[in-house]
Amino acid sequence: MIYPFTSYLKFLTGASNQHGVHSPFVYNLLTQCFYDRSYYPAYDALSAHRKALLADDSTISVTDLGAGSRVFKSEVRKISAIARHAGMSIKRQKLLYRLTRFHQPNSILELGTSLGLSTFAMALGHEQSTITTLEGCPATANKAKEYFNQFGVNNIEMLNTDFDTYLSGCNESFDLIYVDGNHTEKDTLRYFELLLKCIHYNSIVILDDIHWSREMNAAWKKIIANKQVTVSIDTFQWGLIFFRKEQKKQDFRIRV
Repeated sequence: MIYPFTSYLKFLTGASNQHGVHSPFVYNLLTQCFYDRSYYPAYDALSAHRKALLADDSTISVTDLGAGSRVFKSEVRKISAIARHAGMSIKRQKLLYRLTRFHQPNSILELGTSLGLSTFAMALGHEQSTITTLEGCPATANKAKEYFNQFGVNNIEMLNTDFDTYLSGCNESFDLIYVDGNHTEKDTLRYFELLLKCIHYNSIVILDDIHWSREMNAAWKKIIANKQVTVSIDTFQWGLIFFRKEQKKQDFRIRV
């Protein structure tokens, strides 16, 4: 557990905000999206969805296909506990909403639905988008789908499958890809290689928990060194990747 703390201290020493950025593309992203302090009505829906999950004391038996949990010792878990300890923070949820609203992606792929906090944010960010979200645990997928239906979200296609099976047969590209799944170096790099056939010029890939462990940090460094990646933004918890050919290859560490 000490690694994320020391990694964060190291991150802060080299991180900046919009004033340390000399790329017009990244500067606009930061000022118009990352640091947008406006109030959006969708924030109320995000809060209501979160509160409903936090109040749900029903239990499910979780099938964990990833690197495992640092919090839970049992496969039987309360929905409220999963939302509280393993769910996305409200701050990150709002940022993901703004990122989706800013870029207006028509097609979105999510690897790792969990209870759907991130999925819900992206669905509200661009209601005309089509979201394909993958969750390996049947019980978790069913619970997420139950809440999507309860909140009237109809632009989400939920697939109960593992990442490798889906990505191996994927023959379409996506405008936005959000990855929150298996937190190991080997698997993260394999998913990234498979995802390269699913991206185009304007695609954005967001990787969650890039400083979760030394393994994940090593995977992040190898990913941003890939010749197809032109711009990367490290926000400590997230890593954002862009493939815009006219951009000079640059890597940024940004405080959010």
